[in-house]
Amino acid sequence: MTDLLDAGERLGRDELEALQLTRLRATLRHAYENVPFYRESFDASGLRPDDCRSLADLARFPFTAKTDLRDNYPFGMFAVDQADVRRIHASSGTTGRPTVVGYTQGDLDTWADVVARSIRAAGGRPGHKVHVAYGYGLFTGGLGAHYGAERLGCTVVPASGGMTARQVQLITDFRPEIIMVTPSYMLTLLDEFERQGVDPRTTSLEVGVFGAEPWTEEMRREIEERFAIDAVDIYGLSEVMGPGVAQECVETKDGLHIWEDHFYPEVVDPFTGEVLPEGEEGELVFTSLTKEAMPVIRYRTRDLTRLLPGTARVFRRMEKVTGRSDDMVILRGVNLFPTQIEEIVLRTAGVAPHFQLRLTREDRMDALTVRAEARAGATPDQRAAAARSIATAVKDGIGVSVAVEVVDPETLERSVGKIKRVVDLRTA
Repeated sequence: MTDLLDAGERLGRDELEALQLTRLRATLRHAYENVPFYRESFDASGLRPDDCRSLADLARFPFTAKTDLRDNYPFGMFAVDQADVRRIHASSGTTGRPTVVGYTQGDLDTWADVVARSIRAAGGRPGHKVHVAYGYGLFTGGLGAHYGAERLGCTVVPASGGMTARQVQLITDFRPEIIMVTPSYMLTLLDEFERQGVDPRTTSLEVGVFGAEPWTEEMRREIEERFAIDAVDIYGLSEVMGPGVAQECVETKDGLHIWEDHFYPEVVDPFTGEVLPEGEEGELVFTSLTKEAMPVIRYRTRDLTRLLPGTARVFRRMEKVTGRSDDMVILRGVNLFPTQIEEIVLRTAGVAPHFQLRLTREDRMDALTVRAEARAGATPDQRAAAARSIATAVKDGIGVSVAVEVVDPETLERSVGKIKRVVDLRTA
């Protein structure tokens, strides 16, 4: 195993923390000296970069939120001259106006390195073929996976998203060992294999690396059983780097190891901002340690998780993301997350694992409609039974009454291969 680890993965915990502090202090200085937003933010808090003398001191510095990036659109958060920026990406924009991020050549090299490390941790090896079905373009998923796979020495099939029937044909003909894709689109591919009369368990695929949206253990089990592969999680977000911030190791599948030599994690109370002890669930916050074009200081991801000790690697793990603080739906006093609905939909016969939550206001009361896609060939009676089953399970398991609509396959709005989970129409 150790011969597969790079130099960063071989660091001891003390060596890692010393490296983190050195890189953290350099990042704080770089941001303060070159990004007006950070200079004003630090000054308003009465802080200077040199006030960070230990890793714990980072908690004194102010947060960065997505709204700050949007307020400085397009290039106000860049810390280098635009002539030194080699690529520009933007978030997928499923929850609002996209945020713009930039990369120097050094950033692109680092990104390729951490994605290569991620694919290797997932079980990928030089010479493997990697079918990349993340979207290419401003979204970081496709190109991030692509260059990381090439850096590892893999052969890349840049399929991108869409054209599902053709994807199935390419997988059948090219025989890749690895697929990188959103988990919801992977289930669409599974349905297409079966529609074409191909047993998904007979394909060449050995590992699926899934990210860009939260997914549950129930979804992992369905994918692994129907496809006879190992399904592992990759985590990233455009504002911090893209895919490759953290990765689940195939030998343990017990949470995602954060590549802490490049990204410093904290978990905070989503309401007070207080840093929580290791093991307590809260909102994930990241500070970049090696980014040049656009360093981020204490960026609030809105993803809910907990930090845990490392197992397969020295780096700490983050538990699989179960929801987002800004996706949480408060319905008549009850807190509800899309992943709770996902678990119910996955175990309901007659519907596919694709759903959307629609919030409306009726007679001054909030109402929630679960819209789930029917499986191909489901009869009207099966659809009606599925709707009743979902409504009953939500009422019994979560404690709220919801309406349920079972819609035709592939009719829910999608963005870069993933469905927009929550649509709030209460102010429409």
